[in-house]
Amino acid sequence: MFIRVLFLLLLALNIGAACWLYFTPRDSAGELPDADPGVPKLVLLSENEHDSVASNAEMASPAETRADLKQDVCASVGPFSTQADMRAAMNTLTPLVARIQFREQRTTEVRGYWVYLPAPSSREKALAIARQLSSKGISDYYIVTVGEQPNAISLGLFRDQGNAEKRKVEVQALGFEPQVTQRSDEVPSYWIDFAQNGREPTDWRARLPANAELQQKAVECF
Repeated sequence: MFIRVLFLLLLALNIGAACWLYFTPRDSAGELPDADPGVPKLVLLSENEHDSVASNAEMASPAETRADLKQDVCASVGPFSTQADMRAAMNTLTPLVARIQFREQRTTEVRGYWVYLPAPSSREKALAIARQLSSKGISDYYIVTVGEQPNAISLGLFRDQGNAEKRKVEVQALGFEPQVTQRSDEVPSYWIDFAQNGREPTDWRARLPANAELQQKAVECF
């Protein structure tokens, strides 16, 4: 009899505990605080980057108005002999002007003056002329084997035209008919074009003190 009463008592206790757990109200997870008092709120990196971009956009300077464009004056600075020099100057000037661009220009540069005897009709004749030069004390020559004038006899390439003419006269005095021709190449040069406010022109020379040989030219605005 005692065992039966104990069994019924335990069963009633289990049923009561189950009812209490089931019917007791629970707090919603959505109602929990974001953080403990005094602890900064967690901000995702993507949210922080978005706020930074928005802030930068608000600080950006507005585009030029039509009134500003009417005040612009355009100029070209150069020549720069290498792309590296041009790009360094462009990086310096870009924050100071409204618009900027660069362009390449080909120029003819004199490399020197060539003194030579025109090519005879054959290699054998060129060798015979060379022997004549040697017999008269001229040793600094060579017979051209490639290029536009094969078999011509080179008597020297001079940077200064006066020295080239002097060499020509010396060889002429020995009974030969040398010629002098200018040797030149096309070389690239680089210019920077920029637009600036005509009322407040940019002092680009102060910004590029190492390029004293540069020139400024007026150009049509772009």
